Amino acid sequence: MPDTIPQTAPSGPSLNDFASFYLYGLTSQPYRQSSDLTKFGELYNLVIGNHGGLGLASTFHPYQLVNQAGITVWYAAYAQFYAQPNRLEMFAEMTVEKASFVVVPPASFGEFHLWPDTRLTADENPIFSRFIPFVIPFLVRKDPELLRWDAEFAAAEGDQSRLRPYLDAVNAAIKFVQPAPAFVLGFGEFDEQQPELLIDKFVNCRDMLL
Repeated sequence: MPDTIPQTAPSGPSLNDFASFYLYGLTSQPYRQSSDLTKFGELYNLVIGNHGGLGLASTFHPYQLVNQAGITVWYAAYAQFYAQPNRLEMFAEMTVEKASFVVVPPASFGEFHLWPDTRLTADENPIFSRFIPFVIPFLVRKDPELLRWDAEFAAAEGDQSRLRPYLDAVNAAIKFVQPAPAFVLGFGEFDEQQPELLIDKFVNCRDMLL
């Protein structure tokens, strides 16, 4: 018998190694998919930049981001990544080479699951039946460097004329999956403990739509 204890194989990165981000905007049809994974990768690079992680090949209404079991689309993306036999190699590529990958979310996230915060319903805010919220999620390897979105805003120093070409590029980049009249309102980080913060972002834009 061997006189040494065999080493346990590493299980792989945890969800805590990632952060959950999203683009958010308004559209006529929030739940859309595209088979063009290259375009999703290009959108990831434009918004997230040189950071490893996962793009999700779908857009969602906010009430589709958490399923009946309380699982978020970001966790589902992590689970899909974790199920890969070569996840350690993929994670190393995310860390060293800043590689990004695209995953196709489970179709079960196509179902609506109303949150306790109902401010995006047509009954509570009829404007959101005309301008319907959508979200494009990203699961990003944590890194101290600024994301591309944040870096562009920092470089513009509040000058909208300097920022406009970048925002125009982002709006153009979503057209393959969210065609006109869809447009981007902003970018945020999803807090699973405070999901209502995502709702706040849409409600804070309500007056400009009236």
